[in-house]
Amino acid sequence: MTASRRPLPGHPGVDLVSLPAAEAAAGLGPLGTLPYSTRIFAEHALRGGSEAGPLLRALVDGATGAGAGTMTFRPRRILLQDASGIPVLADLLTLQDAARERGGDPAAVTPRLRMDLVVDHALEVDRAGTSDAATHNLARELERHSDRYRFLEFAAERFPGLRVVPPGIGICHQLNLEVFAELVHLDDPVDGRRLAGFDSVLGTDSHTTMVNALSVVGWGVGGIEATAAALGQPVVQRIPEVVGVRLTGALPRGVLATDLALRLTAELRAIGVVGSVVEFCGPGVGTLTVPDRATVANMAPEYGATMAFFPPDRATLAYLRVTGRPDAHVAMVEAYLTAQGMLAGPGVPEPRFARTLDLDLATVSRTMAGPSRPAQRLEMAAVPASASRSRGEVRGGLRDGDVVIAAITSCTNTANPRSMVAAGLLARNAVARGLRPPAWVKTSLTPGSRATSRMLAGTGLQASLDRLGFQVAGHGCATCMGNSGPLVPEVEAQLGADGPATVAVLSGNRNFPGRIHPRVAGSYLASPPLVVAAALAGSVLVDLDHEPVGRDPEGRPVHLHELWPSDEEIAALADGAAATAALREGLSLVPAAIGGRGPTGGAGYAWEAESGVIRRPPFADLDLGTARGGDDLLAARQLLLLPDGVTTDDISPIARIEPASAAGRWLAERGVPPEMFGSFSSRRLNHDVMLLGGFANPRLHNRIAPGPGGGVTRLFPEGDIVEIHEAAERYRERGEPVVVVAGDSYGVGSARDWAAKVTRLLGVRAVLAVGFERIHRINLVALGVLPLQVDAGFVAGLDGSETLDLLGIAEGGVPGGTVEVRVRRGERVERVWARSRVDTVQEAEWLQAGGLLPGLVAGSVSDLRVGGGSSLQTWADREKVSLADQG
Repeated sequence: MTASRRPLPGHPGVDLVSLPAAEAAAGLGPLGTLPYSTRIFAEHALRGGSEAGPLLRALVDGATGAGAGTMTFRPRRILLQDASGIPVLADLLTLQDAARERGGDPAAVTPRLRMDLVVDHALEVDRAGTSDAATHNLARELERHSDRYRFLEFAAERFPGLRVVPPGIGICHQLNLEVFAELVHLDDPVDGRRLAGFDSVLGTDSHTTMVNALSVVGWGVGGIEATAAALGQPVVQRIPEVVGVRLTGALPRGVLATDLALRLTAELRAIGVVGSVVEFCGPGVGTLTVPDRATVANMAPEYGATMAFFPPDRATLAYLRVTGRPDAHVAMVEAYLTAQGMLAGPGVPEPRFARTLDLDLATVSRTMAGPSRPAQRLEMAAVPASASRSRGEVRGGLRDGDVVIAAITSCTNTANPRSMVAAGLLARNAVARGLRPPAWVKTSLTPGSRATSRMLAGTGLQASLDRLGFQVAGHGCATCMGNSGPLVPEVEAQLGADGPATVAVLSGNRNFPGRIHPRVAGSYLASPPLVVAAALAGSVLVDLDHEPVGRDPEGRPVHLHELWPSDEEIAALADGAAATAALREGLSLVPAAIGGRGPTGGAGYAWEAESGVIRRPPFADLDLGTARGGDDLLAARQLLLLPDGVTTDDISPIARIEPASAAGRWLAERGVPPEMFGSFSSRRLNHDVMLLGGFANPRLHNRIAPGPGGGVTRLFPEGDIVEIHEAAERYRERGEPVVVVAGDSYGVGSARDWAAKVTRLLGVRAVLAVGFERIHRINLVALGVLPLQVDAGFVAGLDGSETLDLLGIAEGGVPGGTVEVRVRRGERVERVWARSRVDTVQEAEWLQAGGLLPGLVAGSVSDLRVGGGSSLQTWADREKVSLADQG
């Protein structure tokens, strides 16, 4: 780092690690040929002390698809939301307990990174369409989750550098974009000088990629990986190939960033970008605002990319100013980008990529996606034919295709002023024509930050949205993550097993089966103004582009083109004084308090009893004698045999806990009343409850068991149909190992480490799948579960009755390794080879230790200290050797 350290021009006392200087020292070609995201990875590594030559050669080869090296990445900060962040804090406290119990110093287990935790996943839309909805819903949230919030207060006192943003403020990704992210960060002074470097973040939510729109590198990880990163362990991963998306032209009139995001989701999912970085280039990028880019970047998990990166340009600097970042900071950012050769714009050469997708923005059209996957992009005329049909057309007043939920929700779209203004203007025009949504539609608005709701109020548009039932119901994820609350009472009564196939339309990012509401047959993703239009039409069987969305009081048909505002109207308000003032006020709405006011190594947390919400996690205490990853598996049973596209929602649902479910029965037996069951999301620190919810999504299809419902499997050799947790227990009692077998894209969806945790608690030692999503694969390894990649024909040829021998795990469960699989059907034996998806040396260490947390404990927790400890330093050193070898 010393050789490349230079003063930052125009900023006395500030230095940078110069990429041009490193380029000259390495003797390579111009760094301008590298993707911008790869250059930021280079700056991070150089700042951490990596040697320029081997590092840059490995990054060049990896980004362009010519190499397979690994890179070590140390984020500057961690972004948490409550559902996945509270378990991270609990794991940290558990490691302190383990240190205390082993005679070590619990204060040594202290996070070394800044952490921001935003409480955004607990809001439920209990009340909607009324002026007091937000107040009522926040009060219910505080009542339901008082135990969890007391735990957060304890953690905020205990851990330095932890900021907890309380409920009712916004969504972590929107606040990250509008408030937290700096793009360029200044370290604390050393000998009177400060070092500037690129901002970076890891988040415990897959949509952390939203901040890529602001040219900040960051992505989603599982909670256990975040725990390790917070303690100073580097993130080690294969150097990702970078896929370029070259944009030309401009979006047509009436088309919004949501339409572009859904188009890209379909096209990028089709060409395959799992594990890759997508980076945008071309003249079309300059036509997109930073909020437009954020809508696209937010959806990166839906098309499988690790990141969706937009290089910094003048629009980036303008966004920093409009959101209230200090002028001095923006000036420093501009000087830094200029010195690093990192300010994109007209005339700047485009980088080289491993692959390139060309897209003319002028070809993007108004779009929805559904009814069950974000990649199911539909032209508006095709939406009616996509809706599910039940056995009858008319049932008690409701019809198939009726919209029973219309929700403007999610940071994906509510962070975009143009999309929100468009929704408000369409509502204004609809009110002027005398239109109202039908009585069966539950309408709601849950912005991702208070800046958005202030913008709508300041522009006068909220009044029109109120008239249509889109009053603000709170600030949080809400309907997007399934906290949609009860439907209209008359609708609930009609939606039993034989009810009509109704739908939800929302401005969210996911629409997996059963996610938005368990009784809704399908869900469609759409821009905010299209959500309003769908609410007015009351049905997705209406072709919104060609058929009336409703009739005015005189009975005259009203079409969407009559209501849709012009681009000029939208821009005038979105870029006007009221909207700008609301965005500038965003910083003042977020508390600045940083934790760590109490004794870091003080008394441990008073964990709750068996039926409680906050129990001590078991994962640091797992029996290493049975959990180590090197033992072969003989005569393993298939606990589940699953199709393609199994989501983390399928594996570990977040839905409400129903009284008739295994988890509901367990809680009732322990005296918990049904109204206090809560959801699986809120009970992630009760491992017994979460175990009973494993693979229990009612929409999950297990080929071993009859019917479409989840939660059950067939026990072999008896043939009995039993609940999955019961089958796992009976196999355990008999000493028979178990595995899961699945198709392609296994673990798609949320960065939900509980999908891996419940797999481990069920005793699963390996998952054999045709393909894995990135985050879930890493989570499996972090829990000591071996991911093995197999051919589709192998999975198709199984019926679940076979036993599997997995041989050579110790030698093959490493990067590039293979494991022999012997399939036994009676006397017949078939041999196949499975490819290990343990992708780095670090992951191999986790697997051999039985998981990341047990490995930390086994490596002497008391040795973990800020700056790296024994096991952390060992992994970091090994990966540096691996990277040097690639050079």
